[in-house]
Amino acid sequence: MANTTIYDVAGAAKVSLATVSRVMNNPEKVNPETREKVLQVIKELGYRPNAIARGLASRKTTTVGIVMADVTRASTSQFLGGIIDIAKRYDYAIKIFSMGENEDIKEAMRAVVAEQVDGILFLNDELDQNQMEMVMNHIQDAQIPLVLCNVLYGADIPSVSIDYEKATYEVTKELLNQGRKNVYLVSTVRRYSVNDHKVKGYSMAMEEAGLTPMVFRTSGDVGINKLHFQEFLKNHVVDGVIAVRDSIAVSFMNEAIKSGRSIPQDISVIGLQNTKYAILSRPNLTCVDTPVYDIGAVSMRLLTKYMKHEEVNDSKVVLPYQIVKRESN
Repeated sequence: MANTTIYDVAGAAKVSLATVSRVMNNPEKVNPETREKVLQVIKELGYRPNAIARGLASRKTTTVGIVMADVTRASTSQFLGGIIDIAKRYDYAIKIFSMGENEDIKEAMRAVVAEQVDGILFLNDELDQNQMEMVMNHIQDAQIPLVLCNVLYGADIPSVSIDYEKATYEVTKELLNQGRKNVYLVSTVRRYSVNDHKVKGYSMAMEEAGLTPMVFRTSGDVGINKLHFQEFLKNHVVDGVIAVRDSIAVSFMNEAIKSGRSIPQDISVIGLQNTKYAILSRPNLTCVDTPVYDIGAVSMRLLTKYMKHEEVNDSKVVLPYQIVKRESN
């Protein structure tokens, strides 16, 4: 075929442009089955790569792809702060990809791989088991180093986080030890991988105390959850609340105070992030301090080791946390 392009090869082989480029430039990074398939298509089509195509995978700039779901969360800027600071130290370029829960996961990951990133930090904690399996299959096929940043999935995938189950268990025990009996965990309707671990820790503490776990699910949107909390406070006896997000905790406190409750005398409230909302609220919010900046920085450093083929002693990094005592508890 006289004018065969790299796009023709990728289409005929049913792989990404990045995979074709790696077969030509770094064949050792492509699994043998895929490599042979691409080489066979190249031979059949008579493809002759030009200098630009050869340069796709041999460029000098190292690029890291950051895959996330929601850039509006208060913690996102802190994650990115840690990631970018370490990336700058190694002179890495950063590309950010947004992947919503309703997107075509296969197409979204093809787009990431096609950008020829050298490593991926995965911050999207909104995907379910099947969606995560699709993601991992694409990454494995492309043989790109991957680190999960504050995402909990799979025992054999490199990740950095804190022990959310232990942290939530600890603060639940603290409320119970204060004599609180009607302690609720306020989580989100939308499922997130870290929140599932928070529910486990809370439930364990409640069951150990002979109490039934009570999880109230609402929205992260203040305009919505304030209405939920107004109804909740009318219909439930509550003397303790642990919220998966600080913004949700503050929204709850505002509505509780409006309803005539005192914080923490009537209801003790604890957040599980320690974002800016914690010190802007009145009263200031007691929190588990999740070291968000550090999680981002350590994730980037761990990914660097994989990209440089350095020795990795522990692929599962669990960072320490602390409980910051303030006025709401």
